[in-house]
Amino acid sequence: MSILRKLARKNPNSPFLLCNTSRFFNTQNPNPYEPTVAYYDNLINTAGRNRDFASVCNLLNKRVRDGCFNTNHTFDFITNTDAGLSVLDELSQALAHLDKGFPRKSAYDSLIARLCRLKRVDESLRLVDTMVQSDHGVNACTFHPILNVLTRKRKTEEAWRVMTIMRESGVSPDVTAYNYLLTAYCFTGNLDSAVGVLTEMEEEGMAADARTYDALVLGACKAGKVEGAMVVLRRMEDDGVPILYSTHAHVINGLLKLGYYAQAVEFVMICGGKDKKLDEESFGILGSRLINLKRFEEAKLVLKEMRRRGIVMRSNELQDFYELHITQNF
Repeated sequence: MSILRKLARKNPNSPFLLCNTSRFFNTQNPNPYEPTVAYYDNLINTAGRNRDFASVCNLLNKRVRDGCFNTNHTFDFITNTDAGLSVLDELSQALAHLDKGFPRKSAYDSLIARLCRLKRVDESLRLVDTMVQSDHGVNACTFHPILNVLTRKRKTEEAWRVMTIMRESGVSPDVTAYNYLLTAYCFTGNLDSAVGVLTEMEEEGMAADARTYDALVLGACKAGKVEGAMVVLRRMEDDGVPILYSTHAHVINGLLKLGYYAQAVEFVMICGGKDKKLDEESFGILGSRLINLKRFEEAKLVLKEMRRRGIVMRSNELQDFYELHITQNF
């Protein structure tokens, strides 16, 4: 498929530069009263629990002006209880009076993300409808948390309906939206449905990204087609697509599931030496899995190679195994 296919010079002694440089490099907070995202989250949640939504909105506006953007904890006062959810309509009406543009849009997006973490999809979609009707800047990112929670629960039919809602709202699904569906199908080894997603992406003229390839590798491994996963990996390298740590983990797990222990060791050895962090992840995952599978000879080979290459053994399991089975035998 084709889908797989100057900063201005500044005076180094200027007071502005020195002030801001010291601010970031000083190990102690030079201004203990300088607001942080946690500071604003705490104030907003306190006001929200008191149903003081005027203060919530004032704080939401001010935090954006201070460069303290919303986080996963901004709307923690919304809980998965009748009392917690009863404030949604009042809160939504209040958010409509935030400063137009980013402050308002980001607040709605953050609230939708919070509801999705609570698995409240219907309430999230009602907020999306409010954003659409009132022109609050809904876009593909607004829908991502909804698609994420639905596909994680393997509710792919509902996820497709959300894709339809996106289009009806004037929002074109992006590659991230399709990747949620693709990953859901690949996780269960449903390659026919995965191909359907890829076909639609191709028809939309959408290019694959690292997550798309990652899902394809996962799907191939889940279906026991590790050779196909290797083909996708080579295509990623040829196309210059960055390979995610999870992509290598899929291949390792796929090989071990088929009992290809020597091939898993060979795969990690061949791919090593390009990325220190990737080496820590890949060698560490393989070493731990081999130990759990009681493949001690292969595990000793992997851990010896980790030590030879200077790869850090971050887990106690690996360190203890090395000490017991390798160090003490010298």
